[in-house]
This record gives sequence, structure tokens and C-alpha cells, in this order.
Amino acid sequence: MAGSFYPAQPLTLDSEITAMLARVEPRAVPAHPPKALIVPHAGYIYSGPIAASAYACLSALRPDIRKVVLLGPAHRIAVRGLALPQASAFDTPLGSIPVDAELARRALECPQVQRNEAAHALEHALEVQLPFLQHLLDDFTLLPLVVGMASAQEVAEVLDLVWGGAETLILISSDLSHYRPYAEAQQLDQDTAAQIAALQPLGSHEQACGATPINGLLLCAQRRGLQARLLDLRNSGDTAGDRSRVVGYAAFAFTEPAS
Repeated sequence: MAGSFYPAQPLTLDSEITAMLARVEPRAVPAHPPKALIVPHAGYIYSGPIAASAYACLSALRPDIRKVVLLGPAHRIAVRGLALPQASAFDTPLGSIPVDAELARRALECPQVQRNEAAHALEHALEVQLPFLQHLLDDFTLLPLVVGMASAQEVAEVLDLVWGGAETLILISSDLSHYRPYAEAQQLDQDTAAQIAALQPLGSHEQACGATPINGLLLCAQRRGLQARLLDLRNSGDTAGDRSRVVGYAAFAFTEPAS
């Protein structure tokens, strides 16, 4: 997706991410470091500023995070369960990210996880997150999972296996409502955001294309006592101008209870 969803030139890409992060208001960043984030995945012109609101939380965690578990919905092909790639690394204009072999082995212990290269070949939901991560973190490995026809419990089972400690970030890639009039989208997305903040599972993919991985995270959050905080809620009518048919975007941070 380099050259379409985000710039293909490394310097341009890096400076665009720097600019988006610089525009995040400091008060929007939670005091406690997040264990998990929900971020949108459209082209940077549309959802980049909202994604930056979540990624700004990672600025103080650069030396700590060594593993990123990244889940997003399947847009291109039908997928049963959760799909791992065959590839050993993901490349972007900012460099290469190794796929974490140990976490992949652990995930493959679950029958709902399989290798499926085709699921990743043209999938933008995971790819657009990678330059932000490369910009903000030092060396890290990646567990990329495309989520298709699966239950929230099946997603939560995989997340529990790879949850890790402070070295592991859980990242869910999802947009909210799609192609609705501006005012209607605002109301629907506000209701969806309130559900997520209250750790209440979503009932429909009309609310969020990544509803299944979101619901898996919400199950884990309930069991582990995590708290969810809405960081940003806007839509493409706010960022790119056209308000006749908009796509909703939200950023959330999930923090563990203070010890």
C-alpha cells in the first residue's frame, strides 16, 4: 500500500508521521502506559491523525516494547479463523520487521490459527500500522494476524497465549461505521465508542469492520481488569472534507490496573 495509503518515499513518510504526532494534544495522552490500543486503518490523509492519537501513547515506551501483536479484519478474501503469513518479515519504506517465530509457534497451537499467505498479500489493515510502529519503537518483532470468520472467544484464546508482559503491545486495527451521512455516522460512532469504553462487546460489523478482534480484546480486558479510554473520535468528513458519505475512526488505549 506504499504510495497509495501512505507515502512510498522514506523521508516523506517519516516526516508525515512526525507531523501527525506533533499535532496530538498532550492532554490526550493517558498517564499510564497502554497494554493495548485500537487504531483505525484508512489512508493516512483520512485516519492518520486519529491513529496518531493512539500512537502518541507509545513515545515513552520506546525502550520497553519488543513485541507487537497486531490483529485486523480480512478485507480482500474470506478467511476462516485467524491467519498468519508464511513470510518471515514485513517490509515498508522504513525497513524490515521480523515476524516473531516463537509467538507464531504459540499461536499455531490454537486450531483456529493457520498459515494463509493470500490473506496478507493485499491486506491494508495491518500494513498501514507498521510505519507508525517503526517510527516510534526500537527493534521489535511482529505477530501479524488477519481475523476472519471467528468468535470473540477464539480471538481471546489466541491473545491470552501471546499476551506477555510490558514488552508486548496488543494492537487492534479497525475503522468504525462506513459510508453513512455525517450526522448519522457521528451518532452511531459515539454509541459504538461508548460500548468499547465500557468493555461491552459490539453486536455488528456495521459498527466496526474489526468488531471480531475488538470483541476478543474486550473479553481479555474484562478478565484482566483493563480500563479503556477513548483518545480520539472523528470521521473522514472531519479530516478529508467530504461529509456526504463518511467512514468513522476512533483511537482507544487500554491500561492495566495499577499494582
